[in-house]
Amino acid sequence: MKFSSFLKDKLLQILLIVFGIITIEIFLFLYPCDSFIKIYIPAVILGLYFISLLFEYSRKNQYYQTICQTLEELEEKYLICEMIKTPNFAEGKIEKEILEQINKSMLEKVNTYKYWMEDYKEYIEMWIHEIKIPIATSKMIVENNKNEITKNIDEELDKVENYIEQALYYARSNTVEKDYYIKKCNLQDMVNEVIRKNKTALIGEKIAINMHQLEITVNTDSKWIVFILNQIIQNSIKYRKEKGQSEIEIDATQGKENVILSIKDNGIGIKKAEITRVFEKGFTGTNGRLSNKKSTGIGLYLCQKLCHKLGIGIELESEENKGTEVKLVFPSSSYLQMNES
Repeated sequence: MKFSSFLKDKLLQILLIVFGIITIEIFLFLYPCDSFIKIYIPAVILGLYFISLLFEYSRKNQYYQTICQTLEELEEKYLICEMIKTPNFAEGKIEKEILEQINKSMLEKVNTYKYWMEDYKEYIEMWIHEIKIPIATSKMIVENNKNEITKNIDEELDKVENYIEQALYYARSNTVEKDYYIKKCNLQDMVNEVIRKNKTALIGEKIAINMHQLEITVNTDSKWIVFILNQIIQNSIKYRKEKGQSEIEIDATQGKENVILSIKDNGIGIKKAEITRVFEKGFTGTNGRLSNKKSTGIGLYLCQKLCHKLGIGIELESEENKGTEVKLVFPSSSYLQMNES
């Protein structure tokens, strides 16, 4: 708070004091009295008033500077009310009470919306689990009536199942910490599970899978990693080349500080200008807008979000018409180890 701004706020008071002093001087000149008294009385009044102004300015300036500094340092600005002390002047106390009431009202609103969101999330999860039953039944019917038509229906059901799984994990993505269990997991087992889930599409599109050095153990949650790997593998299937032999190469490297799992394909790749945006929510890119691809732009966004929640790094490299490589970086120091320390 600038001193000049403070004085502007006190301008009316200053003018009244000056008017009062002039009035006193006029009365003193009307009566015979010592010149010292004529000077001393106005000087004392004016001096004491300005001393009180300086004291008030110092007190308020220190308080507001503390608020501004605390606010600047806080990441969650709404916590400012909890961080500042109750001031020792009336206006500050009123302001703090107002802030507390505003903060209380905001928290009540946030809790209301949080309850609504939790309720909606529970409904989505329930709906997803219910919808899986008719899908599973449909797949059994297809399995018992194999022909060219039911084969196409089975492929479409797989796509529906994938979109449903995306919706489920998207609904849970903001509360991963409440739904994960870190333990020792074998990369080979998780990769095999993903391959089994996509065997129909891999066989149908004649995509070769080459796996190397996957007998490595990492500390993570297998359920979430399988989902992440599934999204990556499905992208490799979706963005394969129409001509030539399609391949997906999966291998792992054990380092001193981490384990790197690499999933590399020889598909159509990604344009150089679009690589930095592939993890953005809803970004489909040139490939995703092709009529036969129909991308939602959610898969890689979810992968990055879940990796961040699990403390896993994710990197993507790609070259147009040559293929794409996605790397998952598992740190040696897992959440499990950190919690035990």
